Amino acid sequence: MTREPAVVSGLSVAHQHAIVEEIDAVSADSQGEAVEQLLEQSNVAEAFVLQTCNRAERYVVTEEPEAGRAALARATPDAPASSIVEMGHEESLRHLLRVAAGLESLVPGEDQILGQVRDAYEDARNADGLGPVLEEAVTKAIHVGERARTETAINEGVVSLGSAAVELADRECRLDGGRALIVGAGEIATLAAKALDARTDIDQLLVANRTVPHAEHVASMVEVPAESIALDSLPSAVDRVDLLVSATASPDPIVDIDVFDDTGETVVVDIGQPRDVPREADGFNGVDVFDLDDLEAVTAETRASRKVAAEEVEAIIETEFEHLLTRYKRARADDVISSMYEGAERIKARELQDAFGKLDLDADEQEVLEAMADSLVNQLLAAPTESLRNAAEEDDWTTIDTALRLFDPDFGNEDTPDSIPAEKEIQARLSAMADDD
Repeated sequence: MTREPAVVSGLSVAHQHAIVEEIDAVSADSQGEAVEQLLEQSNVAEAFVLQTCNRAERYVVTEEPEAGRAALARATPDAPASSIVEMGHEESLRHLLRVAAGLESLVPGEDQILGQVRDAYEDARNADGLGPVLEEAVTKAIHVGERARTETAINEGVVSLGSAAVELADRECRLDGGRALIVGAGEIATLAAKALDARTDIDQLLVANRTVPHAEHVASMVEVPAESIALDSLPSAVDRVDLLVSATASPDPIVDIDVFDDTGETVVVDIGQPRDVPREADGFNGVDVFDLDDLEAVTAETRASRKVAAEEVEAIIETEFEHLLTRYKRARADDVISSMYEGAERIKARELQDAFGKLDLDADEQEVLEAMADSLVNQLLAAPTESLRNAAEEDDWTTIDTALRLFDPDFGNEDTPDSIPAEKEIQARLSAMADDD
């Protein structure tokens, strides 16, 4: 039985342990590109990358945990040690489920992360990064995220970075009767616009974006008087507003620091990744700049209010996590079972050929004999097959050892090239499977 890579290793740089600049430092230009770079390493069989405004995570599948950790370290050379969380096999799998369920988000239960996991899944698939291990893990994570949002109240209330940004801004300045500017036209920017419309009584909303029709689309989704503008109109727009919420994915700052030179009282909530507004803008008189790190106070209250729902989600995660491990263990048992059936099929074919040479049978009689042989093989191996699957679930490698001795005709076969004594081969195979657990 050939050992397949089956150990997952993970690395996370996220808001719990890292600031915005540290997350930005380890983020690739695209998730697909990051997956391709990981796959270029000889020991990496599968790869998955998830990048959002408050996390950059990489997962790889290798034969040995050490190889996985080394591959991830080579892929993130610029990450400060204090910002990195390294994860082993089971820890990586459980973490993926927690991320998709929203328990690891800055805003607990936020809906956007589930869509982001789906996007990362498609990016990894397009880059040929998903194999049997990560395909199973990521689809399970998406399933858990869906269950969490349909079976619990984890996503009630403040459920996005956009709405959290508005909540923070509402605490820092008087928005009623004021003007606000949204920079960006993506999902988070749209949610911020909707939150401003629903939670405040602003007089006017400006929406700025590089592609003006996209800004027009966001402006059309609110009831408050709204106007769409191009990015080159930002300097004059910032002068007219009391609040600026910026949420783009631009690699460079969108708002030039000079526009704050004489803007007066302005609250800026920058939830772009990387930053849309230079942090130094906070030094101008009357300008207060808040970023993702400052949203912790708002989200801490959300976490407290969702404690019961979070406990329900935790229960879902544990159940589905055990199901995932069971599927992996059964897959490992199936490798042994496949080897067992292949050996039986070889013996059956050899014996049938020998019988056909000794007996004068017509085609119909040969077909009857072949059917009988098939039936015998299936009946004889049915019970061992079930026992092997149960043994794998219970980590009973002694039973698998016995099955290999009894049913694998290749063990210790001197005709096999580069063969090794049967006892050593058994131990090597068992050790390999145990290491994967």
